[in-house]
Amino acid sequence: MEKQRWGIRKLVLVPCPFQGHINPMLQLGTLLHANGFSITVAHTKFNFPNPENHPDFTFLPIPDALFDRGITSSIDLTDIISCLNVSCKAPLKNSLAQIMESEKENHGGGQKLPCVIYDGSMYFAEAVAHELELPSIMLRTTNASTLLTYYSFPQLQKEGYIPLQDGMSLALVPGLYPLRFKDLPLANFKNLDILLQLMARTSDIRSSSAVICNTLDCLEKSSLAKLQEQCKVPVFPIGPLHTIVPSSSSSLLKEDRSCIEWLNKQSHNSVLYVSLGSIASMNQNELREMAKGLTSSRQPFLWVLRPGSLLPEDFDESIGEKGLIVKWAPQKEVLAHKAVGGFWSHCGWNSTLESICAGVAMICQPCFGDQTVNARLVSHVWKVGFEVDNNLVSIEIEKAIRRLMLDVEGQELRHRVISLKKKIELCTQEGASFCNSLSELRKCILSC
Repeated sequence: MEKQRWGIRKLVLVPCPFQGHINPMLQLGTLLHANGFSITVAHTKFNFPNPENHPDFTFLPIPDALFDRGITSSIDLTDIISCLNVSCKAPLKNSLAQIMESEKENHGGGQKLPCVIYDGSMYFAEAVAHELELPSIMLRTTNASTLLTYYSFPQLQKEGYIPLQDGMSLALVPGLYPLRFKDLPLANFKNLDILLQLMARTSDIRSSSAVICNTLDCLEKSSLAKLQEQCKVPVFPIGPLHTIVPSSSSSLLKEDRSCIEWLNKQSHNSVLYVSLGSIASMNQNELREMAKGLTSSRQPFLWVLRPGSLLPEDFDESIGEKGLIVKWAPQKEVLAHKAVGGFWSHCGWNSTLESICAGVAMICQPCFGDQTVNARLVSHVWKVGFEVDNNLVSIEIEKAIRRLMLDVEGQELRHRVISLKKKIELCTQEGASFCNSLSELRKCILSC
C-alpha cells in the first residue's frame, strides 16, 4: 500500500551543474526512486549528464545562457552561480507548469503536485516552486558544519570580524569551534560582498519544508543539532549517499580504468593517491614542486592530472614504475583498493566522505569554499589526516608524504580512520540512525 502511495508522487530534482553537486543529487534520486517515487531531473544544459547512465530518470534540459554570456570559462564560481539563478528561473517555471498541466490531464486532479528538491546553490528553484504553490526541499551537498558558517557571517560582519582582520587568521571563530578564521569558506573569491550575498541566498530556507544534508549523526551530531535549531524546519542527515546508493557513474570526465590494473601490482597500503578534484588546479610552479616531491619520496603514487598540465621534461623517466599519471580516475574504486594507503586531497566534501568510508587517511590541501572547513574537521575533530599549506616546495611535500605513508603518525591516522569507517557502517545499517532519518524524510515528502 505504501509503495502505491509513493508511486503517485513525482519529484523534480534541480542539481547544481558541478561534479561535487551532481553526484549526491543523482544518488539521492536513485534512493528515492528505489522507494517508488517518479524522478525528473531538471538540469542546466551546461554539464548536462548522460541520461543513458540513469535510465529510470526523466531528464529535463534547462537553458542556462552561460555560453551566450561567455561565462563557462570563468574560474569565479560566484559568476556562474549568479548567472544560473537569473537565467534558469523562467525556463524552469515554464517546464514545471507544463508538468503540472500534464499531471492534471492524465490523473484528473487525483495526483499530488510535484515536490521540488533543489541544490541550495540553485535557489531560483525554490522561488519557482513557491510561485507555483509547489512544495520544496533543499539539498545541501556540503556538511552541516559548513552551512553553520554561512549562518554566522551576518553576526561576524556586524561584530567587525569580516572582512577578516590582519593577524586573526589563526584565532578561533566565536561559536564555531574548532574553526579558525582562516578556515571560513571566504578565500580566493574576487568580491567578498558578492560572495556573502550569494551565501546568504543559498542558505536561506524561505518556504522550503525541510533540509537534506549528505552527512550523518556520528560525524556531525553537535553541528546537526545547531543546524536544526537555526533552520526551524526538519533537517534530515541522509548520508553518506555514495555508500548507501550504488549508482551508475555520473562523472563528467572519462575515467581511466587502467589505473586499477596498475594498483593490482602494488603492495598493500603502499600507494599515495593524489587528486585535487574537478575544479581546483595547480599552477606551473606548484606542478613542478609536487612532481619533485613525489619523486623524492620514493613512494608509489597515482596522480590525477587534468589535460593541459605541463610536467618537467624528465619526469616520466625519473618516476619509472613508481608512479602513474591519469587524467581522471574512478575515485571510489581507487580509494577502496587495498594498495592505497593515503590520499592527498583538496578535501571537497564528496572526496572527504569517500576517503573516510574507504578507511584511507588524508593529507589535506584545501583550495577554496567548504574545503577549508572539511580539512579542519579531518585534522582536528576526526583526526584522520593532517593539513599542509598551499605553495609547498618539494622538500616539504616529500616530508608530508613520508609522514603519512611511513611514520608512526601515519599508522595512527590509519587506525583512527578505519575505526571511524566502522562507526559509519554501523550508522547506516538497517534500524540505525540513517534508516530513521530516511523514514522521517519519507513522511515529510508524503505530507508536504
